[in-house]
Amino acid sequence: MLKLRLLNAVAPAYFFAATTATFILHFCFFIPTIFPNPDTSLRSSSALHTTVFLFLMFNALGNYIMTIKYPAESDNEIAIPVCSPRCSDKVDSHYLLNGRHFCKLCRKVIFRRDHHCFFTGNCIGNKNMRYFIMFCIYTSCVCMYSLVLGVAFLTVEYSISFENPLTFLTLLPLSTAYFFMGTISGLQVFLVLMLYVWLGIGLVCAGFCCQQVLLVARGQTWCQMQRGELVDNRSPWRANLKDVFGARWILGLILPVQTVEMYSEDTDGLKQD
Repeated sequence: MLKLRLLNAVAPAYFFAATTATFILHFCFFIPTIFPNPDTSLRSSSALHTTVFLFLMFNALGNYIMTIKYPAESDNEIAIPVCSPRCSDKVDSHYLLNGRHFCKLCRKVIFRRDHHCFFTGNCIGNKNMRYFIMFCIYTSCVCMYSLVLGVAFLTVEYSISFENPLTFLTLLPLSTAYFFMGTISGLQVFLVLMLYVWLGIGLVCAGFCCQQVLLVARGQTWCQMQRGELVDNRSPWRANLKDVFGARWILGLILPVQTVEMYSEDTDGLKQD
């Protein structure tokens, strides 16, 4: 548990550090280098790229905040169970029946718990699932967009050609070797490292998003799937998606706002587990 608690503290710090680095690289290096001349055509292209980047980042951070603002803890649960250190249940939670879990990291009873997200530092459940999915979508978009701009920056600034697919695969080890030889600066190595960070985070978030959408469409949670339980959910997949994304789901695609009313725990708890 100590390792998990440490990860629960380090992961949000890592996320904000990567976000800050992305902002600095974009506005201090990418845009000034890729669009250096202040003529009309390049100025409009620079404004377009900046607008797209800010839109994606605004939605990523906005849904991140909403995921934390609306925690999945149960409002009706007063007594907090004390789990034994030898608890035979999963490492991070204890099953309480009726769709409720006790998260040992949050130390709260979670209604319709899906999993504990270390990057947000809280559990994902019925109240914040939509924000978590949108957070994954926009974070993946920000990372892939930054990856493309980073490659363009290396091409313009350092004349690195990426026509050969092996160039990207060997970029990090070669850059590290050249750095220790004194050939390139630490900034270049850091930028190359960020390319791999963006690629990794982007692919992981895209995978999480696809997994969560499939589970939501089936009316199932990650906790139930891990226990090997089959959910007797007779609702169609459209209704399951509407329960999470709401009737105003189109608005939720472009703005981090609340688009669905909160569940009634007394009624929905009967549908779970």
